[in-house]
Amino acid sequence: MRKTMMNGEPNSSNSGLTLISYLNKSNNIQTTATFIVLLLMCAVFAALSDRFLTISNFQNVMRNSAPLIMASCGMTAVMIARGLDLSVGSVLAAASVLSASLAVAGVPLYLAFGIGITFGAVVGFINGAIIAGMSVSPIIVTLGMLNIARGVAYLITPSAILVGLPRNWSELGTTKILGLPMPIIIAALIAAAFHVLMNFTRLGKRTYAIGGNEEAARLSGINVARTLTILYVLCGTTAALAGIVLASRVGAGDPNIGIGFELQVIAAVIIGGTSLSGGEGRIIGTIIGSLIIAVLANGLNLAGVEPFWQWVAQGIVLIVAIVIDRKVQDGVNRSRK
Repeated sequence: MRKTMMNGEPNSSNSGLTLISYLNKSNNIQTTATFIVLLLMCAVFAALSDRFLTISNFQNVMRNSAPLIMASCGMTAVMIARGLDLSVGSVLAAASVLSASLAVAGVPLYLAFGIGITFGAVVGFINGAIIAGMSVSPIIVTLGMLNIARGVAYLITPSAILVGLPRNWSELGTTKILGLPMPIIIAALIAAAFHVLMNFTRLGKRTYAIGGNEEAARLSGINVARTLTILYVLCGTTAALAGIVLASRVGAGDPNIGIGFELQVIAAVIIGGTSLSGGEGRIIGTIIGSLIIAVLANGLNLAGVEPFWQWVAQGIVLIVAIVIDRKVQDGVNRSRK
């Protein structure tokens, strides 16, 4: 039998393996650190406002973060595969306006919602087909799609917010089940589905493989183009769903919603520990990152900070997250060596 102890002390080789195993789980470190940041933010805002630590405010934060969590789950999968989708904000707006216009025209609500979600999936398919099939930069393709989808939203309702919606339009965004608002439940289901997808399915394993080394993944038999296309379809679908839930909550179809939303999504994903270099990331980290964005906005509101300064704060948080991501990756790589 191989001895793991010598003179009462652990074998040095085992200690080395333990250290390597720990370093290989850098996502564990980042997730824990991100959660601590979230708790510290809550403590700070609780000290600044006595309204922060209330049940009603907690539900408000969760409702506000729900669309962000939905869209960020899809973006996480794309970014793990070393992709990017800048069109999610415009897809959110176009899908919500499309569904609202159909509902106003008398189309059954479930069908109107279904068509809006399908629109997001189609946009994602186009993004993925061009990016993966033609080897075009995802930044260029999705930046162009950002303008196209926003244009579609304005074409549907060029000068006004859609009103006169059916009475049951707001049910998806305002109904409560067992005391929990529907948007929170939907976001939890989406997050759980993506957690399973990324950790226990072939698609998830292939996504991490492509993000780690696309050429090696291709040589191992993975259909990279098909996998990337599926991921962009999922990203477009979650963005569209987020838009419909948001529009249902506010009770109108507004082509102006979602402006800058893509930056919030990217910030949430990066803050949550997903690497810009691909191959690393977790849905649980993305959820925490989304909550950080929501808590930041909510806390600054309660503290009386002007909305424009909130944009400045979110930009600073994004830059800091990117810098930390780079430093952590460099440190882990050096430690592994």
